Amino acid sequence: MSQPLQGIRVIEFCHVAAGPFCGMLLADMGADVIKVEHPQGGDTLRAWPPISDGYSENFASLNRNKRSVTLDLKDPGDIEQARTLIKTADVVIENNRPGVMDRLGLGYEAIRTTRPSIVYCSISAYGQTGPRSQEGGFDLTVQAMSGIMSITGEPEGAPVKCGVPLADFSAGLYAAFSVVSALRGVAQTGEGTHIDVPMLGATLAIAALQTSEYFGTGRDPQKLGSAHPRNAPYQAFKARDTYFGMAAGNNVLWKSVCRVVERPELEQDARYTSTTLRAQHQVELRETLEAIFANQDAEYWIARFREAGVPCAPINTYSQVLKDIQVEHMQWVQALELPNGVQTKTFGSPVKFSGKTPGIRMRPPALGEHNAELLRKSAVEA
Repeated sequence: MSQPLQGIRVIEFCHVAAGPFCGMLLADMGADVIKVEHPQGGDTLRAWPPISDGYSENFASLNRNKRSVTLDLKDPGDIEQARTLIKTADVVIENNRPGVMDRLGLGYEAIRTTRPSIVYCSISAYGQTGPRSQEGGFDLTVQAMSGIMSITGEPEGAPVKCGVPLADFSAGLYAAFSVVSALRGVAQTGEGTHIDVPMLGATLAIAALQTSEYFGTGRDPQKLGSAHPRNAPYQAFKARDTYFGMAAGNNVLWKSVCRVVERPELEQDARYTSTTLRAQHQVELRETLEAIFANQDAEYWIARFREAGVPCAPINTYSQVLKDIQVEHMQWVQALELPNGVQTKTFGSPVKFSGKTPGIRMRPPALGEHNAELLRKSAVEA
């Protein structure tokens, strides 16, 4: 397939998740992403298990289609090498604490004097300015700060974070979207910009339904387990053997549920005649439905609801979903070679362009693998 970002060079001063995810999204679309790492150990994600013959599969999952150079940014000579690299670039991504890149002479204001078209994206916990800007943050602390942990888990349970690092990856998504948008502006005006992506802001932005609930009612959203504050039946239900998910989010689907469970009188029950009323009485509704579901295994109910057009699904583990027929059809799981020659698999880009998925052009790099090629070459290009 054609690569929309082919010809765009990105210099990535990032580690762990949010920044590297942003860089990988751009790399998947054809950008030439050069990852700058410290000579001693590189990106800390390189040490995260699982380790296959000395190489982290966690690191591999976020760093395909990139090249790696090593620079010690405490060394004046290496800082000059970094400046030379940036002079060849269209985009810089960094996820250090605010002020770090400025102190190194590699911040936006310093770079734009020689590269006015640069798109410079800074990802941090709380933003580049403000009373919390100098506070550090990880996905856990941002989930705690953002309110996500206050609404995750069972109503009487302890605070629980989402198992997927939402704060990291939502920030990475916002960063990649913003970079591409800014590149459009550069194409029109020739002027670059500094993009400030706070993990806290990105995490609050994807919580639009929860923030609007607070603004509209003045009350904090509450933990509901797998249930929904405005829809029912819309949660995980216990069948005879295990749980399954079922979401009848409108009156038409609710009628289908009543037919499947062979309880037509529920449709006329005054407690259940609208989505709002069903949500208000969802505890009683769940108890009624689970008494029926207890007569058959989850597989039986999933088959019946699918036949009736009611959205439903098993509660999959990752080993199960990665083998699902739809995942296989979309060819999302792709082969990946590690720098040590080990063959593994990874989840590739989930999107298609005219029916084609962006492929894996390059395996993830060994630490400093492209030093000779890129550091020498960038000096010539500059």
